[in-house]
Amino acid sequence: MPVGISQPMNQIKLTNVSLVRLKKGKKRFEIACYKNKILEWRNGTEKDIDNVLQIPEVFVNVNKGQTAPKADLEKAFGKVARDEVILEILNKGEIQVGDKERHAELERMHAEVVDIVAGKLVDPKTKRVYTPGMIEKALDILSKKGADSGKVESKPGSGAATPGTPAVKTGDAADTVEHKPKKHSWTGVVTTKSAKSQALEAMKALIEQQPIPVQRARMRLRVTCPAQALKQAVKTAPKASNEDGEVSKATGTVKDKILAAFEQVESQDVMGDEWEATGFAEPGVLKILGDFLTTETKGRGRVEVLDMAVVNEGE
Repeated sequence: MPVGISQPMNQIKLTNVSLVRLKKGKKRFEIACYKNKILEWRNGTEKDIDNVLQIPEVFVNVNKGQTAPKADLEKAFGKVARDEVILEILNKGEIQVGDKERHAELERMHAEVVDIVAGKLVDPKTKRVYTPGMIEKALDILSKKGADSGKVESKPGSGAATPGTPAVKTGDAADTVEHKPKKHSWTGVVTTKSAKSQALEAMKALIEQQPIPVQRARMRLRVTCPAQALKQAVKTAPKASNEDGEVSKATGTVKDKILAAFEQVESQDVMGDEWEATGFAEPGVLKILGDFLTTETKGRGRVEVLDMAVVNEGE
């Protein structure tokens, strides 16, 4: 009869797992989690740790089923409960995924970022949104620029510098070519940041570098303010700035500053003791107007969003 091979007591076999790995005290520790649950735990969607862990155990090697000896855990983490060790690994450890999983997650994240950007940027002339395909091509142009930004391609003696390289001097008089670095760049999506934050980075890069003509879709806002406050001189300047970074000056009345915040005023009306104005403004104006009205009207004025992104739906 064949002789059976016994499995060591500190070995636990698991399948279909996602690993979280943390190196501490010159030792590597791992926990076994259910796929797709780790990110949900970290972003707060999942609250029950039992839905995240396949088993409440700490390993030195999940694939081999080798659990971590108590002595190693105490040496690395101190004399704390095993649950606390698991929490530290889950919250601070590095997520280990296979190539197929990583590729699928990148594709999902890429599609989500493109969809967000496509819904918030418009053609400055037509005010129409671009298709996701056009946004994807524009981001691809930026990512290729980002990949090539570190490469220097200049001909000897030409005196010309490529973008991203220092000024080149030639001859006695020294011809100088200066290239200002871009504030915002795009090199592609990653899985370690949220889609929302990456979409914001992508929009900033597209607006700055303009691979296609784009601007943020304007909001439609309504401002309500006591009529008696309109003629008051402004006490503090709203710290507004346009897309070129130019800060507006603190001059005029409260009404002047409110109207100046709109790119286009749609209507104005006085109803009883209140004045109301609606119009279109750049998204960054919302907070600026809110803070300004709080200060200048002692909280009696308010700003409301009527439409988050105004676009032209026509053919």
